[in-house]
Amino acid sequence: MRKVLIAPLCLAAVSIAAGCSDGMSAQTARAIDSVAEIDQQNMAEMMLAVADPNEAVQYFSQASRANPDQVLYRRGLARSLMRAGRAEDSIPVWREVIAHSEATPDDRVELAEAYIRTNNWAEAEAMLNSVPPTHETYNRYRLEAMIADSRQQWDRADSFYEIAAGLTPEPAGVLNNWGFSKMTRGDYRGAERLFIDALRHQPGLFTAKNNLVLARAAQRRYELPLIEMTQIERAELLHTMALAAIRQGDIQIGRGLLQEAIATHPQHFEAAANALAALD
Repeated sequence: MRKVLIAPLCLAAVSIAAGCSDGMSAQTARAIDSVAEIDQQNMAEMMLAVADPNEAVQYFSQASRANPDQVLYRRGLARSLMRAGRAEDSIPVWREVIAHSEATPDDRVELAEAYIRTNNWAEAEAMLNSVPPTHETYNRYRLEAMIADSRQQWDRADSFYEIAAGLTPEPAGVLNNWGFSKMTRGDYRGAERLFIDALRHQPGLFTAKNNLVLARAAQRRYELPLIEMTQIERAELLHTMALAAIRQGDIQIGRGLLQEAIATHPQHFEAAANALAALD
């Protein structure tokens, strides 16, 4: 009797083992797919972060052709084109990305930035208006501020710049943009404060240093601010201040600043020398 029962028991054991084997195969396949997906994502992020922009364009172009259904590579191509200074070329790629079922609100924001870089302000505003208001990100508000600036909606711009600055751990760039906005309105004191704040967050941001000098020169304050600068930067900032003084009719001050810039620069400072020669 025992021998009769052994066969069905063995068959049951084989069946269970087969079931386990099938389950393990499916589980393994899912794990492999998951790892492959992570590897693709990591490679895409690495190419965007550290690769030469033109090399990244080539990589994502090839990957997009090989995997036309994967939005990851189309998005990477659009971003790498932006990094390569080819915003115009990125626009049709971004349009393909936002038409994809896996598109995100960030994709629309990045398309809006491409429109801004190509001076298509109306399209940029329309694209941002299509982003849900609950999507509150640094990049979204930074672009909203720029659009408000373009329309001279100063209160609105200030509000968006302030929100954007509070949404990033590295606000130097947006503070510099905000300061430049203030400077174009003639609020040089307000601009100066924002440039100094930008340099507090990022002491090496030369654009903010140069803008700070311009804001001070616009108030006819022709002395360099007490900020961190190299010898070459000091010479370049003196040159910037000299040109601002000359434009404002303070010719003698401008001449003296040019002479100081030439003396300060560790090499031959051709731009300042040419400007001084033109004055003389």
